[in-house]
Amino acid sequence: MAKYFDVHPDNPQPRTIAQVADSVRSGALIAYPTDSCYALGCRLGSRDGIERIRTIRHLDDRHHFTLVCEDFAQLGQFVRVDKDVFRAIKASTPGSYTFILPATKEVPRMLQHPKKKTVGVRIPDHVVTQALLAELGEPLLSSTLLLPDEDEPMTQGWEIKDRLDHMLDAVVDSGDCGTEPTTVIDFSGGEAEIVRRGAGDLARFE
Repeated sequence: MAKYFDVHPDNPQPRTIAQVADSVRSGALIAYPTDSCYALGCRLGSRDGIERIRTIRHLDDRHHFTLVCEDFAQLGQFVRVDKDVFRAIKASTPGSYTFILPATKEVPRMLQHPKKKTVGVRIPDHVVTQALLAELGEPLLSSTLLLPDEDEPMTQGWEIKDRLDHMLDAVVDSGDCGTEPTTVIDFSGGEAEIVRRGAGDLARFE
């Protein structure tokens, strides 16, 4: 049965955020809000968390997981970014974008695309997510909370707890955060390739 954390959307309670972060450190799989929609998240090196996300979403080993980072300095530890790509990503973050880039040795092999050796990264523009990342001190391994055979992600914390109570360890609810997932840009080949059109404006990448 998943714990339910009710968090203020503008002024997240430090004690509650600390409890969520402790849960993640202990191996919990959580559902949490972002600036585009809800996501599933766990600790970076959690093999159990990865397998549970794959099970919930029916994902294969070619799926790009995302490292949700607090800031650009943290992002730079996990992906290789050249000068031109640096400027494009810097201008777009924080925001509703996921960027696919070559992974550094800091990224566990089980998170990397099996052939491309890439991983997704993003810096969200969401008060609660940022508070959690700051408390955690490391990225969250994440995937959009989009269930198999459904066209839109789930948007209400109470609904997520009701439907996935037996599959999650915690649900963080700070109100509605929308239904549109991130815009995904693949920079692994050096040029911007639009993989998914989502909440982030595509004007600078087209």
